[in-house]
Amino acid sequence: MSTTTHTRPSPAAPWRSAFESHMSEMPSPEFVFATLHSSPDSKTPTPYVPRLRFCIYRGMWSQLPENKHNDAPKNPRVYDSDLPTFTTDVRMQKVGELFGSSAGKASKDEQVQGSGGGGPCEAVFWIKEKGMQWRMKGTAFIVAPDIEGPEESSGVRTVKSEIGGRMRVVEGGEEKEGEWSWGTELTGHFGNCSPGMRGSWRNPPPGTPVKGEPDKDHQLGQKVTDLHDPIARSNFRVVVIKPDEVEATDISNPETARRRKYTFVADAQDGKGEWTEEELWP
Repeated sequence: MSTTTHTRPSPAAPWRSAFESHMSEMPSPEFVFATLHSSPDSKTPTPYVPRLRFCIYRGMWSQLPENKHNDAPKNPRVYDSDLPTFTTDVRMQKVGELFGSSAGKASKDEQVQGSGGGGPCEAVFWIKEKGMQWRMKGTAFIVAPDIEGPEESSGVRTVKSEIGGRMRVVEGGEEKEGEWSWGTELTGHFGNCSPGMRGSWRNPPPGTPVKGEPDKDHQLGQKVTDLHDPIARSNFRVVVIKPDEVEATDISNPETARRRKYTFVADAQDGKGEWTEEELWP
C-alpha cells in the first residue's frame, strides 16, 4: 500500500449511525452536491458562482458497500471513515470546479486529469419519509487512476494526506494494513456500478454539441463488463467528501423539531481531532 496518513482505532462520528440508517431506507440515496464555478463575468465582484446537481451516495470511503454482482477484488477490512463518496466522470464540470476552487487553483484541463482537488462543497440529503434533512459542508477530493503508481503527484499526495488523515484503522486491522490498496478500492467502486452505468463513462463528452454521429468508442447506451475497460476507466472517478460540519434537521414533529450541528475540531499540530455536537432550533 502506498503511504497513507491515518489514525488508530477511534469511534465513528456521532452522526454516522443515524445518517447511514437513513441512507439505507431511501429507495435511491440521491443528494444535491454544490460546488463553486469560476464566474463567467470577469467584471463581477464575485469570483465564483454556485453549481448544483443530483448525485448518488455510494457509501463511506474504505467501506465499500456489499454487492453480489461485483466481481472486483476487495480490500481487507482495515479502515473505516466518515467520508461519503459518489462516482463521476472526469469530463464533468464538477471535477474541474473542485480543482479550480481548491488551494492549488488548477485551471487547465491537463491539471485536473489525476487525483487531487479539495475545493469547497456542500451536500444536502432530504429523507422525505423521515422528515429529515442532512447538510454536509467541507471539501471534496478526486480519486483517479494515478492514485497508485511508480510516482506520486502532488495531487495524489494531497488526497492521501487529506483523506487518509480521516481514515481509522479498525480493531484488528493493523495486521493487514500492508494489504490495503487505494487502487483496489477505486476498482471496487467501478465494479459496484451496473454495466449500463459503467458504459456511461464511454458516452460522448458530456455537455458538448451534438454534431453528427459520435465515434465508435463513444456511444450512448453501452454496457461495460470489463472492470479494466480502458476508455471507461480513464473517465471514471470517485469523489470523496471530507465534511467539517454536518447538520441534521429533524422536522418530523413540528412540536419537537430540532437541528443538531456537528463540527469537526482538528488538532492544530497533527490534523486529528474530534466532533463536537450542538443542539439548535430548526
